[in-house]
Parts: sequence; structure tokens; C-alpha cells
Amino acid sequence: MAFTPVSLRGLFSHSLISHFPRKIPEETTLKTLRNLHKLFVADTGRQNSACFSSSAICRAVDDSFNGETGMNVIQEMGKKNGFDFLHVMEERGVRADCNTYIWLLEGCLISGSLKDAKRIHGRILKSGLCEESILCGKLIDFYLGRDNLDDAMKMLDEMAIRDLSSWNSMISGFLDKNLYSQVFNLFSDMIAENTSPSNVTFASVLKACSRGNVAFRCVEQVHSKAIHYGFVTDPLVGNPLIDLYFKNGFIKSARSIFDELHLRNSVSWVAMISGCSKNGHEEEAIQVFCQMLESRTVPTPYVFSSVLSASTKIGSFELGEQLHALVFKWGLSSETYVCNALLSLYSRCGNFLSAESIFTEMNTRDEITFNSLISGLSQHGHSKKALQLFEKMQLSGMKPDCVTIASLLSACASLKETHKGQQLHSYSIKAGLLSDIIVEGSLLDLYVNCFDLQTAREFFNSTTTVNIVLWNVMLMAYGQTGNLSESLEIFSQMQIEGLRPNQYTYPSILRTCTSLGVMDLGEQIHTHVIKTGFELNVYVCSVLIDMYAKHGKLDIAREILERHPEKDVVSWTAMLAGYAQDGQCVEAIKLFEEMQIQGIRSDNIGFSSALSACAGIQALNQGKQIHAQTYIFGYSMDLSIGNSLVNLYARCGKMQDAYLAFRIIDNVKDEISWNGLISGFSQSGHSEEALQVFNQMNMSGVKPNLFTFCSAVSASANIANIKQGTQLHGRMIKTGLDLDTEAANALITLYAKCGSIDNAWREFCEMPERNEVSYNAMITGYSQHGFGKESLDLFEEMKQRNVKPNNVTFVGVLSACSHVGLVNRGISYLKSMSEEHGIVPRLEHYACVVDSFGRAGMVERAREFIEEMPIEPDAMIWRTLLSGCTVHKNLDIGEFAANQLLQLEPEDSATYVLLSNIYAVAKKWDLRDHMRQMMKERGVKKEPGRSWIEVENSVHPFFVGDRLHPSADHIYDYLKDLNMRISEIGYVQDRYSLLHDIEQEQKDTTVYIHSEKLAVVFGLISLSPLTPLRVFKNLRVCKDCHNWMKFVSKVSNRTLIVRDLNRFHHFKDGVCSCKDFW
Repeated sequence: MAFTPVSLRGLFSHSLISHFPRKIPEETTLKTLRNLHKLFVADTGRQNSACFSSSAICRAVDDSFNGETGMNVIQEMGKKNGFDFLHVMEERGVRADCNTYIWLLEGCLISGSLKDAKRIHGRILKSGLCEESILCGKLIDFYLGRDNLDDAMKMLDEMAIRDLSSWNSMISGFLDKNLYSQVFNLFSDMIAENTSPSNVTFASVLKACSRGNVAFRCVEQVHSKAIHYGFVTDPLVGNPLIDLYFKNGFIKSARSIFDELHLRNSVSWVAMISGCSKNGHEEEAIQVFCQMLESRTVPTPYVFSSVLSASTKIGSFELGEQLHALVFKWGLSSETYVCNALLSLYSRCGNFLSAESIFTEMNTRDEITFNSLISGLSQHGHSKKALQLFEKMQLSGMKPDCVTIASLLSACASLKETHKGQQLHSYSIKAGLLSDIIVEGSLLDLYVNCFDLQTAREFFNSTTTVNIVLWNVMLMAYGQTGNLSESLEIFSQMQIEGLRPNQYTYPSILRTCTSLGVMDLGEQIHTHVIKTGFELNVYVCSVLIDMYAKHGKLDIAREILERHPEKDVVSWTAMLAGYAQDGQCVEAIKLFEEMQIQGIRSDNIGFSSALSACAGIQALNQGKQIHAQTYIFGYSMDLSIGNSLVNLYARCGKMQDAYLAFRIIDNVKDEISWNGLISGFSQSGHSEEALQVFNQMNMSGVKPNLFTFCSAVSASANIANIKQGTQLHGRMIKTGLDLDTEAANALITLYAKCGSIDNAWREFCEMPERNEVSYNAMITGYSQHGFGKESLDLFEEMKQRNVKPNNVTFVGVLSACSHVGLVNRGISYLKSMSEEHGIVPRLEHYACVVDSFGRAGMVERAREFIEEMPIEPDAMIWRTLLSGCTVHKNLDIGEFAANQLLQLEPEDSATYVLLSNIYAVAKKWDLRDHMRQMMKERGVKKEPGRSWIEVENSVHPFFVGDRLHPSADHIYDYLKDLNMRISEIGYVQDRYSLLHDIEQEQKDTTVYIHSEKLAVVFGLISLSPLTPLRVFKNLRVCKDCHNWMKFVSKVSNRTLIVRDLNRFHHFKDGVCSCKDFW
């Protein structure tokens, strides 16, 4: 019968419990036993002895010696060691049995005396008890405890019958020493000897599988044996199996084992939750956590750490906050594991208020704590705070690891802090971290981002690690700088050195080919991609599609997409973006719809491209549907989508919706966001709002780029705000953007529209390069200012320089012919469009020719020309003819043109006004009154004449007979005096021309108060004599006002620049630039 040893202190409470036959006579008293107890308790040195620490000796004394001699024997034992005591036992006729040796060996286990154990082992061999399994087991335990694996294994080999306990002990011993192959050998031998393993056996073997990174087939074999022996449902076996299946990516098998467990403990739930999280099944991890709560299993800190990690990975920050509340509920908010996970969560979502609060309240911080917060700060652009936290970490006595160094190097790269990065570089060398792949990559990235390619190349050349990532970074760096030769050298060298390009290598070199337009080389790389088997790789495929799409080879791009066996979202969106960028908006929208039909969920790039395509064809309703989907899929705050929405609504004229979309991306606006809104306001006629947004952009700290300035200059041009435009020009000169062709084109248009044609010409002459837009802007400017000859000369120069004209060019050329009365030349240019330049004339070109006939008084020929047109005339054509009839008082053709107009645009007030003016000139007052009555009945309101002038940064508008201006009295007094002065040199009022702006019954009393006259007088009063006077009017200037301004320019010795509905008039010394032909 085996006896479980007890501690020495409690020994004599069991002294009467006998194992040997009792021979205690009646004389043995309690006092004797107490004295014996005192003797052993007092002798502390004996308590540490291998032999005397065992209860075996005490029991032997208690049971084998009589009261008269017991004390003498014990005293004699005190002078001898344990083996002497064994001799005494034998001399007294007491033979040590199995239990005696068990107790003696347990004493050796406590003291750790190998020498005593070996002597006891020898006595066991001599006594013939070596076949006792329990003694062999104790010897194995002792040898394993003393790391003497050889003797332990020898003991196991010598055992006649090896029991389960011995096998488990030996397996556990080898496991503790990380000798995993011996564990598997022992397990195999054990099975071969038909010894049935226990759950403990399987747990040890599975630990060896996990720690030893063995082939997965070994795990499957162990699993099979566990099923055979019925232990797979035991948590001790099932838990490590779940962990191993997860580590090898077999998610379903892990789940199946978990489901079969008859009892799930906290370790089971942790294995399942952490396994799902680490294998990209974060949502399932969260579901398992919910099942755990339903099972009323109390989560451990590690469980919370795993499920918080899952929430962080999928960006479920709201769930993370709920989990944080549960952490408080279960009182785990001080656990370091949990706090680190919470830090990672809040850092990833950018909630640094909560992250820093947790960090401050943590009782214990480790390297992971600092790493999580430093990494989060660095990733969200808080690079300075990340570096400051690193200093705090150093003061705490913690040494940064590779992760910390990598995050700090990223912070330095974003701040362009080369010096600080070099310090970290030095630290990495001293700390022996430089060989780490992540640190090497971060260091190289630092020098690349700081534009120190020389140092980057030197560091790259000094690395000894065979790391494809470094080669890829260098490829990307040279590609970003457009250095194709160095990119090719790196690409070639890596292959010479035996490095096989991966899925990130090819995209880098292909992007370089795409950006530089080197399609021949790109196609060669494509061939290399096919040879190395990367054509079906998601990343490579998407970049190939992008390359061909951007160079107009959309058919090849589509073939690559169709050949891809798994049409993933990256490839689809690359094709979608290609269609959108190439202007094939309908195809882009079709592809987006096909994606949805096939169940492919779009990413932010896909949504952004689809919205851009809708903007391109102004498909507002479809764009709104896609906008709604962005909310459903959680992309409502995405910057690229927000920018596309601003562009969509702006293109469709929905500026209120565009502004709302702009406000939603409030915290992350970039220059694209601002540019979209500015250009949208400018192009939709809200130029003042465009300039206000431009000013807000400047105050927000976002630097305007070329596109921003061009949009702002265009807005200034639209409202003829030359002062604002000139200021913008000055800022462009400071930034060097004025030399850009696109910028110069915008400036030419600005000065031309603001009446400063000389400045426009100067900008044109100073351009280093001119394109068709440059010539178009200048030709149109000259045409609008009445410089027809200069406009046509420039067109001839354009052709001589082989700059190809387009539709816009010929609008300017034909308009110039119209303004200077070159009717036949205009017809010749119209014919040359199709015959010489391959351009099909549009309605606007025919309208210019009709206008040319009308200005020349050839209204009959104009009507014939319209009837001979190969395309159906629109309202613009008939309105041009009607305007000519009004000027030349041709009632019949005017009525015909007006009837055509009323059928096309019955709500347009200009038709009624022009026809009523013809009737008035012809003195057909009944018909004129009938037209006025018709306007009232149909609710058509005439646009009132309005003129404006800018004085001291303020725009001053004037209407017919306006007396609301603060300076009205002064204006009218000055006007009265001015009219007297010009009358003295020959000015005579033209009453009939007043009908453009006023009623017949008003013409006698308000002849001198057309809005442009009031604006001119205010300018004469307010502006310096050296400042050109610029007035703008929304209608065509009447004949009387035109004549009046010629006389005013003469008597005032001032240059008057007046822009009416059709053109600019430059009045100087009594002459107009239009030569009275407008």
C-alpha cells in the first residue's frame, strides 16, 4: 500500500497511524513521543537531510522499536546519516521495503541531492525492488527534475513494465527541454507498446507540435490518435488542437473541434476567439465572444484582448467602446493585456483622447503599451507626439524594440526629420536591431521620403539581408522621381543576384512605365510577368489594367480583366477607373453595375470612379443612387468619395448639394476638395462664391495648386474682377506657376474678359510654350475687343506653327470676321473647317456667319443661309437673325425670325422685346402694344438693363433711372453738366435707340439715364484720371449710349472700356474700337 508523504511539521500528528505491524508496548507513553518530536523539530539541520526529511524513517522508528530503546536509537541516528540508519534498521531485523525507498526518494526530490538518489538507486537494485514500477517512476521523476535526461531515459528503458505515468513523465521531461523530436519518438514507442495514452499525454504531444513548428501532417496524426482513444472532446486535448488548426489556417476544422468539446473552459474560448481574429475572421471572433457571454463563462483578460484586437482590425470602433464598458463591468480595466488592446483600438481609430487617458491611468506599462500608442500617433500624422512619447518611454527605462523603432522612423519620414531619423539609425546599430527586416525597410523609407536618394542608395548597398522589400522600396523611390534608368538597373540587378520579383516588384516598375509613358518597356515587363507566373496576381493584374487603360489601350485592359479567374475588387476598380479617366463614362457605369450583379462589393476607389463617370455625363440620378450606397457600405466619410461627390453635384449645377458634400469631409479636406468646389462655383456662374471659397481655403492652411489658381482666375474673369485677378497673378508669379501653359491661358482669358487686351497680349508673348488653348484665348479676346485684323493674323500664325485649330478657334475667327464686317472671308473660313481641317461646323459657327450677315445689313441673305444650313437651326440662330433685323429695321424677316423663336423658346423675353422694338421703330404701336400685352399674359418678364463698375474693391450696380445710389445727386448733377459739354461739340440724342431699356412713354423724360451712362459718370467722379474706366452691361449697348460714350471720352480725355452682351468697346478720343460696327 502506497502512502502519500506529508510535511515534516505535521508528521507526528499522524505518528500513531501505522504502516508496519505495531509493536508498541504499553510502556510507551505520550511523553516519550513528545520528546521525540521535540528532538526532530529542534534539529533543523536534520530536517534538510535527504534521509531525515522523509517520514519513512520516523514511521520506521515509531513502528519498529520499543519504548525502552526508541530514544536511544533516535539519538544514535542523530550521529549518523540516512544510510547508516538503513544499516541500523537491518541490524534490528527491519528490512526496507518499497514504501521505505519511496519516502527516501521523495526526500531526495525535496533536497535535490543527486548523490543520495544514486546511492538509493543502488540499494534498490541490490534489494531486488528495481522492477517495482512506482520506484522506477520516482527515479525517473528525480532524474528529470535534475535535468539528467540520459539516466531518466535509461531508467525507462530498463523498466520491465512501463506504465502510463512513466511515459507521461518522460514525455513531459523532454517537452520541458524543447526536445520535440524525442517527444514524438516516445509517443510513437508508447503507442507501439499498446500503452493507452491519457489526455495529459496528448496535451504534452500537442504542445510539442505547437512549439516545434512541425509539419502539419504530424498534427493530423496526433489528432487521429486522439479521436481513436476518445480524447478529442476533452478540453485538455481539444484546446491545443483548436490552436494548431488555426495556426495552420484550417478555420473550419478548428471550429468543428470547438463544437465537439463536451466542456468549454476559458482556454477553449480564448483559442477560438484569438484564432478567428488572427486568421482574418474577425467578425466570427466577435460572434464567438457573444456565444461565450451567453454561456455565462466569465471572460479572461486575454479573451478581451483578443476580441478587442478583432474589433480594431475590422474598424468596428463602436463595438470596441462597448467592449470597453464590459471591461469596466468585470473589473479588468487595470489589466495590462486589456489596456494594451484598448490603446491599439483607440489609436487605430484616431481617438487619442481616450487612448492617452488609458495610457495615463495604467498601473503597469510595458513595451507593447508604448508601441501601440507610438504606432497609432505615427499612423495618424501625430508624428511630433510620437517622438515625444518615445522620449518618455526612454525615461521609463524601457528599451524600444523593432516595432517602436519602425514607427518612430515613419514619424521622422512624415516630418522630414532626417537628423532625428539618423539618430534612430545609430541607435538601431548599437542595439543590434538593424538586421531586422522591418527596421531596414523603415530606414530606407525614411531616406526616400526625405528625398535623400543618395543616402538611401548607400544604405541599400550596405545591407546584407536578402530582403525583397528593400529592392521594392528602391524601385518605388526611383519610379516616383521618374528615374527610369535607375529603376531598370535595380530591377536587373535583383534578378542577377537571384532575387525573384514578387507581387510588389512588378507594380513598382510598371507604375514607373505608366507615369513616364514608356509603353514599349511596360509591354516587355508584361511579358516577364507572364513568364514568372504573376499575371493572375491581384496586385500585378490591377497595375497592368491601369497601365493599359491610362494609355488608351482599354481593349487590352479589358482582356486582362476577363482572363483573371477571380475578378476581385482591385482589378474591377482598376478597370472602372480606366474607363472613367479615359472619358468612357457610360462604359464605366456599365462595369460598375456588372460588379454589383456579380456580387462584388466595391471599395472606395470603385465608388469614386463611378461617381466621376456620372459627373462626366451629368447622370445626376444615377450618381445619387451611388451616393446612397456609399452610406450603406460605410464610405460616407471617405475623402476620395467626398471629392467625387463635390465634383458630381458641381458638374450637374447642384451647388447646394456640392457644398453639403464638401462640408461632410470637414476634417480631412485636401486641395482636391477645395478645387472641386471652387471650380464648380466658377463654372456654374457663382463666381463670387468661388472666390469666397478660395479665401476660406487660404485661411484653412491648405496651399492652392495650379488648378486652384486657374479656377480662381477664371472666376475673377467671369465677373470681370480685374483687381482680384491681378492679385492672383501676383501670387502665381511668387510660386512660379505663372510660367505654366495652363496658368498663362487662364491669365490671357482674365485680362481679355476684363477689358485689358494689352495685358492679355503681353502674357501671350511671354509664354515659353503655346498650345491651341493659348491661341484660342487670344484670338477670342481680340475678336471680342474689335481687333478683327489682329485676331485673323494670329489665326494664320497658328496654322504656320502647325498648331491644330479646333471648334473654339473657329468660333473666335468667325466672330472676328463678323465684328469687322468681313462677310465673304467668314464664309471662306467656314468652308475650310471641313475641307482643310476635318472639323464639322456646329450651330455656334453658323450663328457667327448669320451674325456677320446681320451686322452688314444682309438680312435676306442671312435668311437664305439659314435655310441652306445642313443642320436644323436652333434658337440662337433665329435670335441672331432677329437682332440683325432690329438694327436694320427689317420688319418682315424680323417677324419670321420671331415666330420661329416663339415656337422654340416661348418664355424668352428677348424675343418679345426685340420684336416690339421693331414695331416701335416702324411706328406700329398697336402691334408693339400687342407684344407687350402678350408678355404680361404669358408671365414673361423682360430682363432689366443693368450696368456695374468696380470702385475701391466694391461693385456698384446701376439700373435705368436709378436714384438709389448714395451718390445719386452728385451723379445726376455731373451728368447734366456733362451732357451740356458734349452737346456743344455735336452730340445729338437718338430717341429710337432707347427702346432697348425703357417703355415708349418714358423715353422723353429719361433719355439720358440708361444704366451705362450712370455707371460711366460714377466712374468719372470716383476714379483717378490715370485709371482706365471699365463698365459692364448685361444687354447690348444702344446706339445713343454708344454715340454718347464717344463724345464723353473726347471731352473727358479718358479711355472708357465698356463690355456689353456681345463685345468690348474701347472709347478713346471720340472713337470706338468697333468702328461703329457692333
